[in-house]
Amino acid sequence: MASTLYSLLFLLSTLTLLHQPPLSAANLHSTAALFRSQPFSEPTSLPPPTFLPLLSLRSQNLSHSPKPNLAHYKPPTDCPSQNFARIVLEWTAACKGRQFDRIFGVWLGGVEILRSCTAEPRATGIVWTVKKDITRYYSLLMSNQTLAVYLGNLVDSTYTGVYHVNVSIHFYPADKSYGYSAVEYGELDNGYGFGSVADLILPISRNLPLNDGLWFEIENSTDVESKEFLIPQNVYRAVLEVLDGLVVGAVWPFTVIYTGGVNPLLWRPITAIGSFDLPSYDIEITPLLSKILDGKSHKLAFSVTNALNVWYIDANLHLWLDKGSDRTQGNLLEYSDSPLSLSLLSNFTGLDGLFITNVSRSISYSGWVKSSHGVVTTKSLQEFKFSNAMVMGNDGNQQILDQVTFQRTVDAKTPSSSILSTNSLKKFTLDFYSDSIDKGNGTYDSVANVTLGIDATRQKTSKFGTSTSRLKNLQNGQGNMLVKGNLVVSGLGSTQQEYHYISDKSCYFRNALFAYNCDLLCRFEWTEHSTACPAYQAVVAENYFDASIVASRAVLGFAVYSRCRFLKSRS
Repeated sequence: MASTLYSLLFLLSTLTLLHQPPLSAANLHSTAALFRSQPFSEPTSLPPPTFLPLLSLRSQNLSHSPKPNLAHYKPPTDCPSQNFARIVLEWTAACKGRQFDRIFGVWLGGVEILRSCTAEPRATGIVWTVKKDITRYYSLLMSNQTLAVYLGNLVDSTYTGVYHVNVSIHFYPADKSYGYSAVEYGELDNGYGFGSVADLILPISRNLPLNDGLWFEIENSTDVESKEFLIPQNVYRAVLEVLDGLVVGAVWPFTVIYTGGVNPLLWRPITAIGSFDLPSYDIEITPLLSKILDGKSHKLAFSVTNALNVWYIDANLHLWLDKGSDRTQGNLLEYSDSPLSLSLLSNFTGLDGLFITNVSRSISYSGWVKSSHGVVTTKSLQEFKFSNAMVMGNDGNQQILDQVTFQRTVDAKTPSSSILSTNSLKKFTLDFYSDSIDKGNGTYDSVANVTLGIDATRQKTSKFGTSTSRLKNLQNGQGNMLVKGNLVVSGLGSTQQEYHYISDKSCYFRNALFAYNCDLLCRFEWTEHSTACPAYQAVVAENYFDASIVASRAVLGFAVYSRCRFLKSRS
């Protein structure tokens, strides 16, 4: 019997771009051949020499099966080295016909390792690839698992696109001559700021067999989904990736615009930030370990404030085990969960008016854990601020939105830890304008401007000093299209993206401008810098890509294989 119920809360803004769009939206969507994924996080470096085992789902029809497609995963055994510096998941898919943005997930042993959105095909077909660093799941990848892929597609006489998918996992062996150490040495920065990857990862997701994805579905504000879990008694640290009657944390998510969102011509060939790799969020729950170190099962629950149908949510619990003892102890010292502060103003006449929403809250707690490493006290603080101003005009056909989300996270440990504290500040911005102008005869002109961005700063303090990194990723898009009935007659879209990353060790800059003119040719140009600071070298290219890529129809069933091969050094 599970003890008390721990909950994780999510805030939903008044904008519904995070939801699966209605089926009627699919009629306006077509796509170009080339897609460039826009990352939510910092760039990942890879060692030049690599061995490459592959796990492939070949000739896989993901469109007619209502159940997740399953495969047996085995880690590589024939590589000369079993110490890996990086592990990268690669998803490559092709589709021919009419279809629209579908959300899909990839799970390994019940742990979700990728959530993404499909590119939108056209009659001549498209091919796209998504790569994600999954090194943080190292312990999971070193044992036999069940791989599950779910893509809830609809195929009929209207939506004819069938997805042909190949999934690969690339293992990059450690090579200290290039400065890349094995993960087991504890030198990997997992993106959260505390170094080495977890020893054990528990899935907080639904169990197979299922008729859809492994995620929980939250349909409204009163809907609460939960799962029981049991942890080993020698855990000394825990991070929840996204506990009984107790709020352990909150997530106010970044607004992800799907590949056909707002105006589909904006996202050719560029995609919106996070659309090909939907972001996950980490919550440090080590101070709460004393609540779940009793050898009993517990529940983790999810709910969404002001939820609209439907939210897909699951979590992964990352655990660090004490190899020097069979049992650790802990105690929760302080806990504070401030109530949600909400201010809502609205003024409407008919369909036109104004919404102004301001929300804030904070969650903090501290506790100690005693292990063979000594007594370590950890403090965790989450602070959130959110503002949303939306104006409706032109009898509800015009929409203007200005939205900002601030998140501040502080995690601190006692001096016995090599990392004393991390301080993270994130700012998510969304500015949006759209209008529909009636042209008569069942024709209207759709105009849209979008600014979408993330500005994240992280500071780590240790006994060796302080290090700082900053990521800025900003997109500005403008598009208009003439629509008759539910078909695009003509249109033009362009999007500019600026991506900056700088840290004490490296920096990266990319400035890209993409334009699409609603025919079979896609013209784009970009400037890209990716070398050590400050001596940047610009690479400028201007190319045309023919969108007429033909994808073969997939058949049911797939093959799984694993092999190692040596690749030449990459420049």
